[in-house]
Amino acid sequence: MTETIISLNSVNPIEFFGVNNGKLDILKKKFPLLKILSRGTQIKLSGAPEQIESAREKIDLLIQYLERNGHVSENYFEQILGGDDAETIDQFSEKHPHDVLVFGPNGKSVRARTANQKRMVSLTDKNDIIFAIGPAGTGKTYTAVALAVRALKNKMVKKIILTRPAVEAGESLGFLPGDLKEKIDPYLRPLYDALDDMIPADKLGYYMSTRVIEIAPLAYMRGRTLDHAYIILDEAQNTTDLQLKMFLTRIGAHAKAIITGDLSQVDLPKNQKSGLDKAIRILRNIDGIGHVVLDEEDVVRHRLVKAIIRAYDHEREKTEHHG
Repeated sequence: MTETIISLNSVNPIEFFGVNNGKLDILKKKFPLLKILSRGTQIKLSGAPEQIESAREKIDLLIQYLERNGHVSENYFEQILGGDDAETIDQFSEKHPHDVLVFGPNGKSVRARTANQKRMVSLTDKNDIIFAIGPAGTGKTYTAVALAVRALKNKMVKKIILTRPAVEAGESLGFLPGDLKEKIDPYLRPLYDALDDMIPADKLGYYMSTRVIEIAPLAYMRGRTLDHAYIILDEAQNTTDLQLKMFLTRIGAHAKAIITGDLSQVDLPKNQKSGLDKAIRILRNIDGIGHVVLDEEDVVRHRLVKAIIRAYDHEREKTEHHG
């Protein structure tokens, strides 16, 4: 029989062992032939050398995960322990650490999943402003929020600012019930939803109350200079030329910005042109501004969304050809 001791000094042992040792019990069930004891910030393993080696490999993965994320749910704890295939080892180990942008509170790893989403990630390393254009469901907003959360966690920025123009598809804010915040919050909901996937609820609440993370309509950006911030302008196709210029000139020192939009879904009144098309055109060759176009191949929603986008594109092309 062999004995080995593994240190948990780099992580919170309570997070590793779980409430009432719930996660430790999962570990013991996974390796019933081992004697596993918890001692403060250490785990003692006793048993056959090959069993100890197998347990150590999984414990190392769990420690790596906790070092990066700070929390692991019991469900994910079990998933990491249960993954014997190479893909699971590859997913949770440090072999491809740059693939994972952030780990969510439910243990979900958020990563760029398509070629153009990965291009968004690489472009942010080389540019301070990114234009990400594409139809609904291509993950442009979700990837942008993940990049902002990663930058905040890595202390590359001090705050995240998420903004949208307050223009809705066929609705007017004036007719919606409630005060201004209650009127605007539903329109900003997709940004909240993305954050919910990436930051634990209590921490997100703290960040929002201290304005480390701010979600606001575009009009609130006027007159501000945004330093040391990661700024995302979502639904930028619904900005006018002046609004988009105002936003772009708010960007201060040590800041990054991602502008996302779908030029096929402009909700502005008929007499107003989208400022996004012009901005893409006149800013294309400026060093430090990157551009990525996402398409139906980047759709990560229901499989039918790709077919729907393709059908609408085909119909639009027919109309333009005959028009």
